[in-house]
Amino acid sequence: MNMVERFFADLTDECLRPGSFTSATQLTREITTFLAERNENPKPYRWTAKGEEILEKIHRARQALRRQEEQKPV
Repeated sequence: MNMVERFFADLTDECLRPGSFTSATQLTREITTFLAERNENPKPYRWTAKGEEILEKIHRARQALRRQEEQKPV
């Protein structure tokens, strides 16, 4: 999922945020241009997180969820 999020962040940062669009047609054209340029000069996304780091984040998230559940009034 992170790679998909990264792609949309790139689309937003490089294409959508800098522009101002007066129509859906113009917006569509800008996105199509972005995709065409990206396909011409692809930059692969590289997974850089280590497995241990991911598992630790999962562990912390589970602990936080448990604490929230324990604090909920019945």
